Amino acid sequence: MLCEHACIMMLCCSVALLCCSVALLSEEVEEEEEEGGDDDNDEEDKDDVTEVKDENGVLVLNDDNFDMFMEGKDTVLVEFYAPWCGHCKQFASEYEKIALTLKENDPPIPVAKVDATKSSSLGSRFEVSGYPTFKIMKKGEPVEYDGARNEQDIVARVMEVAQPDWKPPPEATLVLTKDNFDEVVNSADIILVEFYAPWCGHCKQLAPEYEKAAKALSQRSPPISLAKVDATQENDIANRFGVSGYPTLKIFRKGKAFDYNGPREKIGIVDYMSEQAGPPSKQVQTVKQVQELIKDGDDAVIVGVFSSEQDMTYDLYLEACNILREDFKFLHTFSSDVAKLLKASPSQVVMVHPEKFRSKYERDSYTLTIKDSTEVSEVQDFFKKHILPLVGHRKQSNDAKRYTKRPLVVVYYGVDFSFDYRKATQFWRSKVLEVAKDFPEYTFAIADEEDYSDELKSLGLSDSGEEVNVGILGDGGKKFAMEPDEFDSEVLRDFIMAFKKGKLKPIVKSQPVPKNNQGPVTVVVGKTFDDIVMDTKKDVLIEFYAPWCGHCKKLEPDYTALGKKYKGEKNLVIAKMDATANDVPHDSYKTEGFPTIYFAPSNSKQSPIKFEGGDRTIEGFSKFLEQHATKLSQSRDEL
Repeated sequence: MLCEHACIMMLCCSVALLCCSVALLSEEVEEEEEEGGDDDNDEEDKDDVTEVKDENGVLVLNDDNFDMFMEGKDTVLVEFYAPWCGHCKQFASEYEKIALTLKENDPPIPVAKVDATKSSSLGSRFEVSGYPTFKIMKKGEPVEYDGARNEQDIVARVMEVAQPDWKPPPEATLVLTKDNFDEVVNSADIILVEFYAPWCGHCKQLAPEYEKAAKALSQRSPPISLAKVDATQENDIANRFGVSGYPTLKIFRKGKAFDYNGPREKIGIVDYMSEQAGPPSKQVQTVKQVQELIKDGDDAVIVGVFSSEQDMTYDLYLEACNILREDFKFLHTFSSDVAKLLKASPSQVVMVHPEKFRSKYERDSYTLTIKDSTEVSEVQDFFKKHILPLVGHRKQSNDAKRYTKRPLVVVYYGVDFSFDYRKATQFWRSKVLEVAKDFPEYTFAIADEEDYSDELKSLGLSDSGEEVNVGILGDGGKKFAMEPDEFDSEVLRDFIMAFKKGKLKPIVKSQPVPKNNQGPVTVVVGKTFDDIVMDTKKDVLIEFYAPWCGHCKKLEPDYTALGKKYKGEKNLVIAKMDATANDVPHDSYKTEGFPTIYFAPSNSKQSPIKFEGGDRTIEGFSKFLEQHATKLSQSRDEL
């Protein structure tokens, strides 16, 4: 009985073991199938990525299938969109109608869309900067569409481009090189020229707007030309006009260059250039017009008085105005009544200061008589000499045009010329006038403390507790602050005299001087700038950076490696400076973006060479150093 029971037990165990083996084998088979299934899914996923899906007649393209789809296609309409874009959502149904219409064409024209937020490579490649953006692909090349966003106009444009004999129109923007630059620019009454670099992102962003503006202005009567110069290829031209960044735009009038200070999109460029092409001086016909400007204006009123447009001196006046039209507002009149108001005769130019800036220490107006023998430069010098009152109002809007001369004495307080506060504003200004009259070699101005809060902070005066504060902006970027004190004329006079005698120490914003500065890249702060960068015994390559700047962070490994490479060069310093935390006490080292890199030769510290190349690699920097170094003892190969 026991034996029989044992046999039954052994049999059960064998069956159980067999079941386990079968189960294990089954799991292995399933795993293999799953593994095999994963391979199949990978293939399917790959196919999904490259497969061109159809959504209501609109084909869905991406980074992986775009080029493959475009092969052999003559014309394709593509919309670059963002899923969150309201305009894109609103236009979706209209776009599907366009797809249906073009599908019925003979031959059918494909209509596609690209989610530019996912297919970022395509977005960058086709310089998509807004949504929706439409491109008509003609034999794989993009054709811009900038017409109305509706079915009729889009279909018409696509059908036009789809014609077998269609060719893209030539660029409206002229291409200038050393072979044609002078001829084109010297013969043009007015022309706008862009100096660009092919690798520059801002230039790429400007390009379509610039071309659109060029087309629009070419159809104007008379037309205004827009041109471009590849500054990386035409170095001599770029250097001739002081091009130090990209893109740089300049207006030329018969070969004379002027800075372009207008917008950088199509409509803005067109409007600005159209205005620039007009006369530099506007005609005033009534006494009231001039009286209002004198009473309420913020700048000197300049009026040329002439007998008629045929007056020879009128042409000379316009020529002088043309050169300075960016910086001054010019008027002219043929009215005897206006001439009487200004106490002027024909062929005279009168400059009248607004009433609020008049004082007993200066004249209210100045007059220049223009003769046939008068030089244009004489008229310009007249404008520049008398444009500022003895103590003017420095503002953000006039700072760059009126207050660039140094030394500049600035008195900061609550400046407000409105009716309720004019008396208080003039009270403090009168104190400044009493001192300014005795120092004609300096420029004096009042400025609102809120408008210049950052400047006050840099002077260390933002928390002075005084109602009135004073600073001097000196040559070479140096700044001097008056010790907080109750303000009056004598306190200001003492401060100016101390400055004149060289007794004041400049204010320099600076991080602490590093205790250990033996690394491959020397750290420069405001207090050590002169000692390190301006050392006439050494060449210095200095990077001005911002801690938050992505480009600076990307550059850091290569820049550090460059420092290590030249560490053995005793007369060459590779340096860096946090330009957000330190003052740069020399105007020659202007920093308008990050990183900005200058090479300061040992023999020319006041004329540093800006690194403009796009090759921010060890090799690129090495070539730059070898080209400009004055103290390099070893060649790149030796290093």
